[in-house]
Amino acid sequence: MNTSLLEAFRIIMQTGTVSGTADALGRSQSAVSRMLDRLEDELQIKLFERRKGRVVPTREAHALIEDVERAFISLSDLGTRARQIREGHESNLTLAVLPALGIDFLPRVVGRFSRLNPDIGVTSHVLASHGVEQWVANHQVELGLAETPFQRSGFETRVFIDEPYVLAMHAEHRLAELDLIRPSDLQDERVIQWTAVVAARRLFDELLQHAGVTIKSTAETSMSSAMVAMVRENLGVALIDPITARLKRDPQVVIRRFRPDLPCRIARMMPGKDYQRAVVDMFLGCAEEERDALLAVRDW
Repeated sequence: MNTSLLEAFRIIMQTGTVSGTADALGRSQSAVSRMLDRLEDELQIKLFERRKGRVVPTREAHALIEDVERAFISLSDLGTRARQIREGHESNLTLAVLPALGIDFLPRVVGRFSRLNPDIGVTSHVLASHGVEQWVANHQVELGLAETPFQRSGFETRVFIDEPYVLAMHAEHRLAELDLIRPSDLQDERVIQWTAVVAARRLFDELLQHAGVTIKSTAETSMSSAMVAMVRENLGVALIDPITARLKRDPQVVIRRFRPDLPCRIARMMPGKDYQRAVVDMFLGCAEEERDALLAVRDW
């Protein structure tokens, strides 16, 4: 596959116009149109609808762009790796982490690891759990941290965190007076929900349905840190992971236990190959120390 064709496709999906793509590539608009036609012929997929001089991406184009973006990230990583080898810095750890750990927890781990191993670089990608799983299965990274269950195989897994989700709410919320929240307490309550791709959403929905509880969904997000920010704005209560609950301290947000337990199970994942295993193990040691220090703190 000619990467220049994929690059043209990638840019037009970003700019939305043939003219913008032509400017970015330094080519004529007719040349860009021919490149897109050629890509469609090679893939045997209709990527764009032509409407009055405009190109409108098809459903197939939107489905393909995620894979193309991943391919270009891999090419970028390859260039970074080559530069490190040229400069004599051959050790570099690549990892992918779900957002719950990637925003606040991961920087702490990288900081601890880098202080102990200043000559080893770290390249991290924050992805949804299914994306982390895919990258590890495809050997695009050496370590992944993602929420179970997994749909793929071909990698080693071990539990990294197994703690229950907790409920976050504004400090002035009526439920803040309770020490323990149950599904019945959420009847007709405004709730900030996880998006459908997050495993906790399915567990939470099933629990509420079983209890016969109806809620009012005010917003959805895949980012636990965004949930805390929305709780601070008093948009509703939110079920958040135990790591974010400890790291996102806010005087306007209180945390309460939720029963029955909804498990937040995060596993570490490594592809089935042994290169740089010692480096991965050193990084995991730092991650486990940070995890243990955090989980030892519990004020709810």
